[in-house]
Amino acid sequence: MNKIAIVILNWNGAELLHQFLPTIIQYSTNATIYVADNASTDNSIEVLQTEFPEVKIISNTNNFGFAKGYNEALQYVEEPLLALVNSDIEVTEGWLNPILDQFNNEANTAIIQPKILDYKNKALFEYAGAAGGFIDKYGFPFCRGRIFESIEKDTYQYNDIKDIFWASGACFFIRNEVFKKLQGFDEDFFAHQEEIDLCWRVKNLGYQIKYNGNSTVYHVGGATLKTGSPYKTFLNFRNSLWMLTKNLPKKELISTLFIRLTFDGIAGIKFLLEGKPLHLWAVLKSHFYFYLNLNKNLKKRNPKTGLKKYYTVESIVYLHYIKKKKYFSELF
Repeated sequence: MNKIAIVILNWNGAELLHQFLPTIIQYSTNATIYVADNASTDNSIEVLQTEFPEVKIISNTNNFGFAKGYNEALQYVEEPLLALVNSDIEVTEGWLNPILDQFNNEANTAIIQPKILDYKNKALFEYAGAAGGFIDKYGFPFCRGRIFESIEKDTYQYNDIKDIFWASGACFFIRNEVFKKLQGFDEDFFAHQEEIDLCWRVKNLGYQIKYNGNSTVYHVGGATLKTGSPYKTFLNFRNSLWMLTKNLPKKELISTLFIRLTFDGIAGIKFLLEGKPLHLWAVLKSHFYFYLNLNKNLKKRNPKTGLKKYYTVESIVYLHYIKKKKYFSELF
């Protein structure tokens, strides 16, 4: 058995499999490659069986989304290290070697993210993860290399190894035993921010999460759920509130959630002024689901663990939109 399993979640992505599986196979000879299919209705399975017979297929019984889709599939994967890779990721030669070396040398490191650049413009970092993720006090995510819509050019400024708060679900590595100890992703999230919630829970257990800039991948982004979708807005706002409810320190829970809800209200007004009523409705709907599931998410809290200092800056919204900070290096 190989030490590492690459697991690609697929739903109606036959074209993406055609495009990106060949380089994954070419540059991952020391890994077992799986495609976890979320009950695709296109010819994905046929493509895998006829063109990529070396790839193992795990067939889920429904389109479970990202969170449950991986939870269902990873029950059947036994390799000690897992690489969860989007179907629109292009890998590079030698991409696995720095990751394997780091896991071998750092027993307390549970998750590692590689450098994620934009497939469409390979000189730029990609929105989903860039050079490793952080959150502010109110749960707004940002990255080294990306703050909201401000994307940095890759000038090798992040060719390092660094502690981060969260790793991108587009491509990250996790110890199988840790993933299963935490019972995987929170399936209620369906998609978006479930990886940040998982990383927070990993941190709560005392493990480290790292970024390794010596490994590079390229991400298309938005290949399964288009950027600018009101549904994506709904998932991001709802899931962020759920994540905060589950993981915030007890003493800061009420005050932080109140301020975050206020920020969301301001965002809703901004959507309205921009002529985006469907996005305003998505924010309102996310708050409805927040209150509807409040008791359920409070019960998911672990009273024995919790990070007192989980955030890197107080408010990335203030720093970016008021103080006009566009680059990670300007935040400190």
